[in-house]
Amino acid sequence: MDKGDGLDRGKKSKPSDQLKLTEAELKENITKVLNTHNPHAPQNIVRFNYKEGVYQRVSVDHTAILFEMESNIVYQDSEEGRRLILSKSTFLASLFFDLSQATPVEDGGEVEEAEEEDRPDSVASKADKKGVKLGNFFHFTDRATQTLNNPPRQINCQTAPPPRSIFSATANQWQIYDAYCEELQKQEKQKATLLKKETDKSKKGVLVTETQSTDLTEVAKETKILERMVHQNTFDEIAQDFKYFEDPSDKFRGQEGTLLPLWTFQHEETRGLSVTALCWNSKYQDLFAVGMGSYDFCKQGRGMIVFYSLKNSSFPEYVFPTTSGVQCLDIHPQHFYLTVVGFYDGCVAVYNLKKKSLEPVCKGTPKTSLLTNPVWQVRWQNDDIDNNHNFFSVSADSRVVSWTLIKHELISTETIRLSVNGGLSNVPDDEQLVNISGGTSLDFHKQTDHLFLVGTEQGKIHKCSIHYSSKFLKTYNAHNSAVYTVKWNHFHPRVFISCSADWTVKIWDDTIKVPVFTFDLMSAIGDVAWAPYSSTIFAAVTIDGIVRVFDLSINKYEAICQQLVVAKKKTKLTHIEFNPVHPVIIVGDDQGLVSSFKLSPNLRKTPKVRSQNSKDLSIRKNPSLK
Repeated sequence: MDKGDGLDRGKKSKPSDQLKLTEAELKENITKVLNTHNPHAPQNIVRFNYKEGVYQRVSVDHTAILFEMESNIVYQDSEEGRRLILSKSTFLASLFFDLSQATPVEDGGEVEEAEEEDRPDSVASKADKKGVKLGNFFHFTDRATQTLNNPPRQINCQTAPPPRSIFSATANQWQIYDAYCEELQKQEKQKATLLKKETDKSKKGVLVTETQSTDLTEVAKETKILERMVHQNTFDEIAQDFKYFEDPSDKFRGQEGTLLPLWTFQHEETRGLSVTALCWNSKYQDLFAVGMGSYDFCKQGRGMIVFYSLKNSSFPEYVFPTTSGVQCLDIHPQHFYLTVVGFYDGCVAVYNLKKKSLEPVCKGTPKTSLLTNPVWQVRWQNDDIDNNHNFFSVSADSRVVSWTLIKHELISTETIRLSVNGGLSNVPDDEQLVNISGGTSLDFHKQTDHLFLVGTEQGKIHKCSIHYSSKFLKTYNAHNSAVYTVKWNHFHPRVFISCSADWTVKIWDDTIKVPVFTFDLMSAIGDVAWAPYSSTIFAAVTIDGIVRVFDLSINKYEAICQQLVVAKKKTKLTHIEFNPVHPVIIVGDDQGLVSSFKLSPNLRKTPKVRSQNSKDLSIRKNPSLK
C-alpha cells in the first residue's frame, strides 16, 4: 500500500466486534491459582476393606510422570561399585603403576597443590604435613618431550542392571489361608523325609534314585516342548504350508482339487505291521491314534497302539505294545484320555493316557466275555444313568456286545446276534452256527443314540436298535462281498455310506432299500469316510494306493480329486480319516506308514445353505422329506 493512501498509520484501529469493558472491569485483578491436582484423575474410586468389612475411598495419585528412564550406573562408593572396581583392579593397577613412575611438571604440581590445599581433609594435605610430595597421576608430561600432549581421558565403568520384575495381584483371605496350608504341608513333608533319612540310613541309595526319577519327571514336559520346537524348526516349510499355503492353481483347474503332502509318521518298532485303525482326538485336534496289526490271518502276532501329533512327526507321543494284533480302536468323545481297543484274539481293552503304565486299565478276555473271534469294530456310547462308561463291539462270531466299565472291570451284555434272516438271541447255539453272519463294521446314529448299523461278511447291512434285540429293523442287500465300512452322515439323519471289497462305494437312504448312488472304483476299497465340514464330501482309499475325494454337490459321477499317494506299487492303503477341524486327512497303509495331506480349497467347499422358502417348497412337493 502506498504512503499516500489516506490512512493515518500513527493511530491503532480496533476491530468492530471487540468486547468493551468498563473502567471498573479493567482495573479488576483476577487471580489464578495453580495446584498439583490432576483434573483428569478420578475421584470416586472405592475398594473393599476385608479387615473392616466396608468399602473405602482410595486416594488417587496425582503425580504425572513425563519421563522415566532406568539407568545402569552404579554409585562408586556402594558395595556393588567397590566389587566392580576390584574386578578390574589388574588393569587399573598396571595403569597407575606406569603413571606413578613418571616425573610430574612443576606447574602442574603447583596447580594440584593449590587445589589440594583448598581441601584440608584431602590426601595431598595429609601427605604435605608428613613431608611427602605426591605426584600428579593424571596431568603430567615428561620434561624432555616437546610433542603435543593428548587430552586426558576418563575410564568409566558401566554394569548391567540387576534383574527387576514388576508384579501386582490381589489376594483375599481364602487365598492366603490356602497358601498357608500348602506351605504347612510342604514343611511337614520335609520333616517326614528328614526323619526317614535319620532312622533308616540303609535306604539312602533308594531315596537318591527316587529323587532323581522325580527330577526327570519334572523336566519331561520342558524337554518335550524343546523337542517340538526343534522339530518345527527342522520342518518349517511344511509347517508354513500346513498353516498358510493355498494352491493358487485351483483357480484354473475349475472343479478339480489336489492333495498337498505334509508329514509322514512312522515308528521303528512298527515295522512289519499294518495300519488297522485310525482315530482323531476330539479335544486335541493335532493328536490321533493308530492301531497296528495285520490283516493276514496266517501271520498274526504282536500289535501296537501309537499316538502321533502333528506337532512332532519324528517320534510318537504314546506307545502301547500289545501281545495280539490291534484290529480297531476308538477315542472317547468326552473323556479324551480313554481309548477302547479291539484285538484279533477276541479281547477288548480300555487304555488311559493319564496312567503311566503300559497295561490297559481293564480288559475283557475270551474266558470272561462272549467274544471268541476277532473284534472288527468298537464304538463309544454316552454314559449310562449311573455315569458308567460303556461301548459296543462287533466281532466275527456275529455278536454285538455292550460293555460297561464299572470299577476297573468290564461287564459284557449281548445286545443282538447277527444272522442271515434276523436276530436269533433265543435260538440254541447248535442252530445258530448254521445261520450266523459275522459282523465287520459298526456305527451309531449321530442324533438317535439307540440306532446303529452293522455290516456283515455276506455283504448285508442291518439297521438295528438297542431296544429290539430279537430282530432287525431293516436289512439292505448292499454288496456282493464283505462290507468293510459303514458310516452315518454327520449332517443328514437318513443318509449313510458303505464300501466293500467288490470295488463299490454306495450311498444309502435308510428309508429306501436300494442305493441312491453307486461308485465303481475299479479296485478293492479299504475304507471310506465322510467329511466333517460338508454333507456331500467323502473320501475313499483303494488297495492300488489312490485316494479319491468326491463332492456330490459338484459332480455326482466322478471324483473331483484322484491322486496316487504311495510310491511303492505293492503298498496297499487301508484306512483314511478326516481331521475334525483342520483341512487335513491321514492315510494308513499296510507297511505301518501314516501320511498326512492338506486338502486344496476346491476339496473343502461347504454346501450352500438353503433358504426356508425353498425348504418349505421341497417339503410340499415331497412330503417324505419331513
